[in-house]
Amino acid sequence: MVVLCILAATTFWILNALNKDNYSTIVDYPIEWEFDRERFFPVQPLPSSVQIQISGNGWDLLRKYFNLNEPAYKITLADPSSMKHILTSELKRPLGDFLTPTQLIGFLEDSVTFKIDRIETRNLSPILDSASYSLSKNSVIEGKIKFDPEVIKVTGPTSILDIFEGKFPVDLNQSRIDQDFDREVSLTIEKDLAEIIRLNRDKINVSFTVVNFMEGNKRLKVKKINFPRTVTLEDESVTPVMTYLVDGRKVAELKDLEFEAILDYGRRNRADSTISIRVQPLPSFLKEVKITPEILKLKYE
Repeated sequence: MVVLCILAATTFWILNALNKDNYSTIVDYPIEWEFDRERFFPVQPLPSSVQIQISGNGWDLLRKYFNLNEPAYKITLADPSSMKHILTSELKRPLGDFLTPTQLIGFLEDSVTFKIDRIETRNLSPILDSASYSLSKNSVIEGKIKFDPEVIKVTGPTSILDIFEGKFPVDLNQSRIDQDFDREVSLTIEKDLAEIIRLNRDKINVSFTVVNFMEGNKRLKVKKINFPRTVTLEDESVTPVMTYLVDGRKVAELKDLEFEAILDYGRRNRADSTISIRVQPLPSFLKEVKITPEILKLKYE
């Protein structure tokens, strides 16, 4: 019986207190954003509330504190991409009228920040994502990589499009490519961007020429130029060996060439009395040419 009396008295006291005016409290009041979502996109989560200090009837403050059926205050933006924040001083009067009969004392922050970009469409140049494919050993891509079409139209917020820097990476998802490539591949977007940007197409044709190089080696005939009679090589019996990679399409031409190890005394290293070997001829269809040994020691009589 005593407990019931205490409970009744407490309830009566609370109800009587809530009926009084001139209470004040701090609440997170809900806000909504209104703008043309066909033309603009929030690239960061928009604030869903503002912290304000209010005063008024106890019941009214209780509803606002716990957000019980309280309508959100709508902030309308005509061109949200042209601004990054709203001063709360600009919101005080309209929000104060909105909260009547509750009185708005003030905001806890000076401004409400946001980031909303204009939506636009740009033409990006496709490029191969170098991490999405590999070539077979001693294979290289020759010439220009061709894309059809040559541009990809991408629509999205301006700051997101800026990340691409005018180029759109194309994934091949291929490994150890050793022959000419010409096929249609799917265009993909990173998962975190898939809901933000959209492409005007989902596939693109990629083509390029692949050249396969073959490993080879040749013994070189030494040819001396400008050597005085008193200068020889420390090892006159040395036979330099040239190793190389040759374009597989040029093997027949390679057989017709006579290679020489040119030793030009005029190009000797005076400091250590050595001379470097220069190969002649050196056609463009050879790559990774190496000479063993590269340097020979001179001997003076």
